[in-house]
Amino acid sequence: MNTTKIGWVGLGKMGIPMSQSLIKAGFPIIVYNRSKEKEDGLKVSGAGVASTPAALIQQADVIILMVTDDKAIDDIFKGDNGLLSASTSGKIIINMSTVSPAISKEMAAACAKQGNQYLDAPVSGSVKQAQEAQLVIMAGGDENTFEKVKPILEKIGRMAMLVGDIGAGNTAKLIINTLLGIQAQGLAEAFVFAQQKHIKSADLAMLINNSALGSPLIKIKSEAIVNNNFNALFSLSNIAKDLRLAKDIGLSMPLGEVTYQTFQDAEPALGDEDIIAIYKQISI
Repeated sequence: MNTTKIGWVGLGKMGIPMSQSLIKAGFPIIVYNRSKEKEDGLKVSGAGVASTPAALIQQADVIILMVTDDKAIDDIFKGDNGLLSASTSGKIIINMSTVSPAISKEMAAACAKQGNQYLDAPVSGSVKQAQEAQLVIMAGGDENTFEKVKPILEKIGRMAMLVGDIGAGNTAKLIINTLLGIQAQGLAEAFVFAQQKHIKSADLAMLINNSALGSPLIKIKSEAIVNNNFNALFSLSNIAKDLRLAKDIGLSMPLGEVTYQTFQDAEPALGDEDIIAIYKQISI
């Protein structure tokens, strides 16, 4: 039984399986989620429940956040009964959300004033990798703090790496997700091109996935196109958001610029569907 008490904020598609991995590893977990019904499954698994972020940080040693965007982070830290309102010290806060380096630097400074440590530690991987504790974790922050929590992170992912100071994990994640967007758009374009030239989508998928171009991502997303299945594993709105964040920190490469614009154009109509629904946008 691990004795480090972990507070978990955010029970979305990624947060639920990630927190469940820690429960399976024997950590005592306390959860907080704005939509209270999502806490029920974790309670069944043995987690405690906190009524507010302030109550959560008072009960936990390490607090992990997995939420959608900068606004959610701002609310969790600075809102009424937010993490900062508790005025606790000696805590480690790990922000695993895909957010801007700027908000990580802001919250790290606020945490330090209270005597708490902050790491940004976003993940690469989707729901399947979260369920199997096979995520890749990239962290920014103090090395000693990272080493303290690395055994926790290794229960969530197959790899946890410190890549620099505060904000470096966020930056690395935005770089990776820029490549993700480029690959998704490239795959979609290949299928549209094949259709224009009367090559069957199923045949193209078979060829790609048995070539040097095959990868887990390409396999999953090519099958989604063939099966016309655009239910969101990682939503198009999330990659559009991540590309905006990448643009904010200086994305200006040719492929990145084109991918950024394509996803911004697609988001109003296709935002709730999977990232590979960009195929529909390109098919127009």
